[in-house]
Amino acid sequence: MASGYSLKDQLFNLEKTRYLAGLFAAADPGFDAVGFEADVMSRLLQLELKARLHWIAEVLGQHLTGDLTKVAPVLLNALPPPLDPSKSDDDFGDFIFAPLGEFVVARGLPDHLDLSLDLIEALTQRFSMEWAIRPFLNAHPHETLARMQVWTQHSSYHVRRLVSEGTRPRLPWGQGVALELQDPLHLLDQLQADPTRYVTRSVANHLNDIAKKDPELVLACLRRWRAQDGGNAKELDWLMRHACRGLVKSGHTETLSLLGFDPEVRVEVDLCLQSKNVRIGSGLEFSVELISDRECPVLVDYIIHFQRPKGKSSQKVFKIKQAVCSSNMLRIDKVHKLKGDATTFKLVPGLHRLEILVNGKIRAGADFDLLPQ
Repeated sequence: MASGYSLKDQLFNLEKTRYLAGLFAAADPGFDAVGFEADVMSRLLQLELKARLHWIAEVLGQHLTGDLTKVAPVLLNALPPPLDPSKSDDDFGDFIFAPLGEFVVARGLPDHLDLSLDLIEALTQRFSMEWAIRPFLNAHPHETLARMQVWTQHSSYHVRRLVSEGTRPRLPWGQGVALELQDPLHLLDQLQADPTRYVTRSVANHLNDIAKKDPELVLACLRRWRAQDGGNAKELDWLMRHACRGLVKSGHTETLSLLGFDPEVRVEVDLCLQSKNVRIGSGLEFSVELISDRECPVLVDYIIHFQRPKGKSSQKVFKIKQAVCSSNMLRIDKVHKLKGDATTFKLVPGLHRLEILVNGKIRAGADFDLLPQ
């Protein structure tokens, strides 16, 4: 085996490659399983994850020659049974099937759209084809969206989820799609009341992507769904909160009002720091007390304004609590860990500021000194 890589990584990838090779050998007696395994492993471990998927697809193309119409039956016969239909969430399948989507793109994109979409429909029931569908959306947007309209009624929730996930504007690791933000909304209309959380979570993530560019489009969509009153109100409330999480974090007042949090709520807020001198590696301890003369829902967040190198500053918003405030005092105690060993965000000693947001508006603030570790 290759040196320089953990034994666990080597064995895991060898096992997965051998599993895939065995499936194709069972589907096609002429498939060279030993050669495929050797070719894949010859450089697989030198690559990052996404590059590994491309490499496996490339090697499969070398061992599975011929037009897509010729190899499609072998591909379908090699597939194991679909993912367990009794599950309803977090069942992503086995990543080793992701390269099969890359293979379909390479072999089918130019001349075999319908067959390619048939194969993606089958493949996504073994592992999500959210990356593989995007080249077809770019090359054949109208035809692919039309097929997706059919998929919104598919019996497999994995296929229904692909409709939303595959058309997301900002899909992690996925290539961009040349769709207008509103183009897939008629598909989301069909999925927003889906009985499977795996699907509605994708719808919410899709809307959260849109909200980064066009908040009003998202709010109009959510208002329309609420007005229809045809689904599970509790589930729609969950979807709305999840879809609007970015807007809520930024204090978008229209969004907060839509979710039932009045930005102008009458509430007194008292902020107390346990100490105004906090050392890196410890925690910023503070309490927040809220009093209102009437019962009202509140969304309490906090902002820390961090010192950055060269005298600059940056701010981050953090969640605290969603609750109902009344004349009885609502007290919240919080400790914000100030880790000194974080690799993604290095803390810089100096004057910092903590601010408390209630329903998106700053209601109290206090400064503190961050001391070296």
